[in-house]
Amino acid sequence: MPPALLPDSVAGVIARCLKARGIDRVFGLCGGHVMPIWMRLDAEGIAIVDVRDERAAVYMAHAYGLLTGRVGVALVTAGPGVTNAMTGIANAHVARAPVLVLSGTPPRPQENRGALQDIVHTELVRSVTRYARSVREPSLALAELDEAFARAAGHGGEPGPAFLDFPTDTLRAVVPAAVQLAEHFAGRPRPLLAAPADAVARAVDMLWSARRPLVISGRGAAGAGDELIALLDALGAPYLDTGESKGLVAEDHPSVVAAVRGAVLGEADLVLTVGRRLDFQLGYGSPAVFGDARFLRVADTAAELRDNRRGEVELLATPALALRQIVGQARGRIPAIDRAWLADLRARHEERAARLRESMRSAPDDADGRMHPNRLLALVQEAIGDDAVVVADGGDFLSFARVGTQCSTYLDPGSLGCIGVGTPFGIAAALACPGRTVAVLTGDGAFGFNAMEIDTAARHRVPVLIVVANNGAWQIEVHDQMTTHGKVVGTRLQHADHAAMARAFGAHGERVERAADLPGALQRALQANRRGCPALLDVLVSGDAVSSDARSGLAWVPDLQPLAAWDDAERRWRGAGPN
Repeated sequence: MPPALLPDSVAGVIARCLKARGIDRVFGLCGGHVMPIWMRLDAEGIAIVDVRDERAAVYMAHAYGLLTGRVGVALVTAGPGVTNAMTGIANAHVARAPVLVLSGTPPRPQENRGALQDIVHTELVRSVTRYARSVREPSLALAELDEAFARAAGHGGEPGPAFLDFPTDTLRAVVPAAVQLAEHFAGRPRPLLAAPADAVARAVDMLWSARRPLVISGRGAAGAGDELIALLDALGAPYLDTGESKGLVAEDHPSVVAAVRGAVLGEADLVLTVGRRLDFQLGYGSPAVFGDARFLRVADTAAELRDNRRGEVELLATPALALRQIVGQARGRIPAIDRAWLADLRARHEERAARLRESMRSAPDDADGRMHPNRLLALVQEAIGDDAVVVADGGDFLSFARVGTQCSTYLDPGSLGCIGVGTPFGIAAALACPGRTVAVLTGDGAFGFNAMEIDTAARHRVPVLIVVANNGAWQIEVHDQMTTHGKVVGTRLQHADHAAMARAFGAHGERVERAADLPGALQRALQANRRGCPALLDVLVSGDAVSSDARSGLAWVPDLQPLAAWDDAERRWRGAGPN
């Protein structure tokens, strides 16, 4: 038997380690430099989802890891395999997603001699990974793999991508039995970190004495849904989710006030962030947006604890455990919350949400008979229900989908703005959540980045629904160019027939040009999903509709804040006056 196929080869040990840690799928694109790992994964019964571009492999590992609670694994070959994967690695880095990327390099005797695909990967990926190493010594492979898993999962730090590569001759070499320690195969769960009792007591005092407390959740709250709801029930505070935690708290919970987001940000006197950075989506925590509010911050990583605004109390702790401590410590106390304020917020939220739902259902077609994006979303929502996994992707269309979609599990491009994740995320979601409806809602521009992955979905019979809102343009930029510059330059696309492409790859595909035809098309697409077939609906939508992101100034990139209104407020707060 060739050394590459031996269970005790480095490649074999890698595959055995992945299997021992519950890794049931690896996403990748084959190549000679990683073929020993590829074949040993198959020998160990680990499924390989072979993709059409390495970027998509990392996107899939990203989504699969988030949805399964494990580290997602991508396998990419040397040179261009790694450079292709870089955008996916960078997105996982910003999103703080647990991903392990494995690769290969030329054999050691060919190093620095101009070998095929010879490039120093670690220097490329180091700035966007938690750990980046080349493993040249076979006896160190298992220990390095153990460390990479720990770093990716955030043991002792921020979760995110880790990277390892191996010379191909190292992959074929045998790992001495003596160093194959069971402790390196087994791995360990991320350690739970409790908050200090005195800090918990101070947090309780802040929360229960506040008149207008606001709770905002993010990535770090993902494993703390029950504890978050228990806190909201005990405190009675209003609550805002973000794209990182949408669906964690049901839309009908009395604390949800998402439709009056702007008002509650400026009215709160105390803001509790749970595993959420104060990034551009939250105005960097600026007093120009939050007024005189005090901050209380809970997170398991420093990046989500003290960026932009320090908390009067900062709990570096596992969010679920910290929230449990807070609720337990507060038992029996009566919160000082202004209940009339909360009732008013909730009433305004419900009124606006109902008005939005009605306006979406009745949104008129444009002069050419093309449907409004909101009408598309309303019809999709009726078809998939509120318990679907939704992946929203794009620029302009994402702005509509982010507000107009209800679901229990949600993924989007995240704060890097990495459009093009839709189809890969959707494929991974359908594999991670069998039996659940998975809908990708994407603009046509974003869809084009990874359109070839329809082939991957068809070959692997992944039952994912992809709805392409086709307006033939990069629409936010079109609106901005017309408003700011008076002409459109390089932002028009064509109304390409994406459904025809899907059918060519073996997926169910339909082009929908009228709103009246969409319900039937959706039912046929979902029936195809139930047969194990991916489905794509290419829906022509109006380019006349202006999204909230297009109206807000996001496209022209204000100097101080991402949105024009916040930028003006920031200038006034700094004393510069509005432009």
